[in-house]
Amino acid sequence: MKNLFLTTILSLIIVSCTSRVGNASKLGKNQAPITGTQWVLADDIANKPTLLIEQNRISGNASCNNYFSDATIDTSAGNFSAKNIGSTKKMCNNMTSETSYLSVLQEVNKYVVTDTTLELYKDNLLLLKFNKQ
Repeated sequence: MKNLFLTTILSLIIVSCTSRVGNASKLGKNQAPITGTQWVLADDIANKPTLLIEQNRISGNASCNNYFSDATIDTSAGNFSAKNIGSTKKMCNNMTSETSYLSVLQEVNKYVVTDTTLELYKDNLLLLKFNKQ
């Protein structure tokens, strides 16, 4: 089970890196505010996770369960952090992708936003890309 989990996370990271380089040149720079916006994961999967960003709080649906967490967002440096994510506990098909999504979301420490996309990074590595909903 542990190997399956690690493989899934690694594949999500690899897909993110190979599918698009992203806006890494904008990392660490002043970013537009992202509070009050709702995003949907851009990857081509069924039951796409969503992300709602509010003042110092995130929530959404991870494909089956709803999740929530406190968040630290610093627009002046493009920093983003969500730790200790909680969620509802329904059992659904393919819980592996949901677990991987929530795990990767906790690794994020930077963001880059444009009018219609939100990219979440760990340092210079693009982990997740969202489209504005």
